[in-house]
Amino acid sequence: MKFNLFKKAKTSVLTCADGKVVPITEVSDPVFAQKMMGDGFAVIPTGNTIYSPVSGKISMIFDTNHAFGLTMSNGLEVLVHIGIDTVNEKGEGFKRLAAINDTVKAGDPIIGIDLEALKAKGYDMAVMVIFTNDKYSELTLMEGDHQAKEEAATIQLA
Repeated sequence: MKFNLFKKAKTSVLTCADGKVVPITEVSDPVFAQKMMGDGFAVIPTGNTIYSPVSGKISMIFDTNHAFGLTMSNGLEVLVHIGIDTVNEKGEGFKRLAAINDTVKAGDPIIGIDLEALKAKGYDMAVMVIFTNDKYSELTLMEGDHQAKEEAATIQLA
């Protein structure tokens, strides 16, 4: 039996909401589209719950509940940012379903949103999933319509 000691593990990343998975370069905010915060993908949501795309520990949740960070056991850091400029709502339309320092599994609910109310106020509700550190070397995206908690991408660990 042969073993390849140099083969790196791949990790599945789940869709964080019901909706359409698109490349990060297609979002309307240039900070995300130009990958200034890191590579990743976006989901154009059709549902009212945002789920953890990976298993790990919730390292931060903004007071406004529009974004949260996760740290996986392998050190990979993931930022989930809900909508463009939704920070301006100061938490209106968002409900925290988990807490900082909680250990979560991929697919656990983290934030509830009032999608229709936020869209009615004119917000672009793309949900960005960004890998903010260099613990991975390759991202493979499965574009298209997905149900929440389906595989949206795989990442090759560095």
